[in-house]
Formats: sequence, structure tokens, C-alpha cells
Amino acid sequence: MKLRVDLLPHGGYADTALVIDVLRATTTAVAYLERGAEGLLLTASPEVALSLKWQEGVHNEAGEPVRNEQYLLGGERGGLPITGFDFGNSPVEASQQNFTGKHIVMNTTNGTGAAHIAAQSATRVLLASLTNAHAAARRAKALAVDEIAIVCAGTDERVGLEDVYAAGVIAEYLLALGEFTVDDGARIALTLRRNMGNPLEALSSSTHGQVLERLGLGEDVRYASQVSESTVVPVLDEVQDIEGALRFVASV
Repeated sequence: MKLRVDLLPHGGYADTALVIDVLRATTTAVAYLERGAEGLLLTASPEVALSLKWQEGVHNEAGEPVRNEQYLLGGERGGLPITGFDFGNSPVEASQQNFTGKHIVMNTTNGTGAAHIAAQSATRVLLASLTNAHAAARRAKALAVDEIAIVCAGTDERVGLEDVYAAGVIAEYLLALGEFTVDDGARIALTLRRNMGNPLEALSSSTHGQVLERLGLGEDVRYASQVSESTVVPVLDEVQDIEGALRFVASV
């Protein structure tokens, strides 16, 4: 089997893709599902997400739109919550809530876009982070036929050290599970993982990790540095019924 790591999303994934945005979208996605969310809707734009906030064509006596209680919105731009959304993109915040019976609608600067690129061609798409690294590797290995592609979201179309490091952690797990031929991207990720060693060091020293620290979101960086604390893997659902949104559900 082939193991491919894309340091940025390029597309052309013929088999199973693992999308990583460790700071913070895929880490937060795992936290939402751990806290009882029935599913995740990763939208192509904030506007698609906001359109799901209200019941279509329904208004109260004052003529105001009526909230669709099925959905809660979480997302960010530049690390900060999007106006009109219920939550930001914080795994710490998500881990402290109860989302039983809810669908979380997500839109973020990098991670949700990477998922949409992967879904254009991949047969199966999973969301991976450090927090579910081992479970994501096992699930991908069980699903893949010919190739596993680990897709790093990056930050603003630039390679992110934190995502490449996480890709290296997952690649290590995969190599322990079976025989793979690896591409140069996988070799880069494995080399970074083996030379840095400490997950918190890797994430906190990354450019994006430093930006989050300056925004007062350092706890999110520390949360995202936990390795294999979760067995939850968000997997793209076979049923996609909302235009502009990808539905992910929990696989354990």
C-alpha cells in the first residue's frame, strides 16, 4: 500500500484521505463528536453556515427569522470567532459543552477548505489530529485499498509545521500497522516528527501556534498537543444532502 503526505492540499486523492488541521479545526471536530454531537457539517463558506442557522421561510410574530435549533455554528477567521456564529474554533471550549442531539456547522480559515478539496476525489475522507492520531491511523488502514493520503491543511496556503508534525505522528502509526511505500512528503513528515519529538514543542513553536498564543488561545495549543487521547474519528458520511456542506459522523 502507498502512503502519501501532502504538505498542502493538492487534490487528486484516489483512495482514502486523512485531513489534518491540528490548530485547530480537526482537533475541535473530534471534541464536538466526543461531546455528543450527532454530526458535523463542514461548509464551503461562512455564508452557507449562516444560512443553516435559521428555519427557511419561517418568522415569528415580530417578523424575525426563527432559529433552527438542530444546528449550532462554530468557526473562525484569523483565529477569532465569526460574527453570528455560536462558537469559535476552540477545542477547549468544545470539550466543555454538551452537544447531544445537535449538528455542528463548521467553517474555518483552512481546515474546512482542505476537507472540501479532499472530498472532490477521495473515496473516503477522515478528519485526523494528534488527539485521535492512533484511532485515525487504524481506521484509515482498515478502509484503504491502495493508498492513504495524509492531507495537511496548512495556514493561508503556506505549509504549517504543526500539521506536518501531526502527519509524521500518524505516518509512524501507519508504518507500525503494515507495509507501505512512502513518498517524499511522508519522509519529510517522519523526519520532522523524529527530530522534534515533543508534540507541545512542535505545536507551540509553529507560526500558527505563536499566533494563537498571542490571541490568548494558548490553552487550545496545549489541548491539541495531546496524543491519542480519543478513539473518535470523523468520517465523511455516504449521505450528503445539503449543498455546500460535507457531513461527517463519528466512527469509533
